[in-house]
Amino acid sequence: MISRVVWLDRLPARMTGVVLGNEKLLADRGVALNDLGQRAAALREDGQTVMFVAVDGRAAGLLGVADPIKASTPEAIARLHREGIRIVMLTGDNRQTAEAVARQLGIDEIRAEVLPQQKADEVKRLQAQGRVVAMAGDGVNDAPALAQASVGIAMGTGTDVAIESAGITLVKGDLRGIVRARRLSRATLRNIR
Repeated sequence: MISRVVWLDRLPARMTGVVLGNEKLLADRGVALNDLGQRAAALREDGQTVMFVAVDGRAAGLLGVADPIKASTPEAIARLHREGIRIVMLTGDNRQTAEAVARQLGIDEIRAEVLPQQKADEVKRLQAQGRVVAMAGDGVNDAPALAQASVGIAMGTGTDVAIESAGITLVKGDLRGIVRARRLSRATLRNIR
């Protein structure tokens, strides 16, 4: 899932105007969500990222945004599982949204509401456990983790900084390319031996 974060930290705590952001941002601005929290929960159960809108210090609405799951993604994850690969999703999205997406795809573990540096820290934690970590990502927020991973895999459809931070770029952004790259690397090593 692609995450887009807009930081509004430079705004005064009490402002007149329009604020768009997550629950934490609105809480920091003293805005009560009222019944919008229940509506947000329903959207998150559908795998949508929710952004709240406040006008003049009062909750006015919300937006649910979802990136459609590519048709090839469930197949790629199933193939990786068959090869014994454990899939961990690191996302800045809300936990409820991440869990909905993970259920749809059969992802083994999620770490939600993480900042970019926390993604890199999570890669380090897994590496400290002796795991070889491949990280696939497409955005600026993924770049530190892509650089830290044993194998960084960028989506060719992503940002330049993600592509520069990774060792492998999947030109079409299709996760089945990870399965193909693993098979190609094993065949290459067999030939070398």
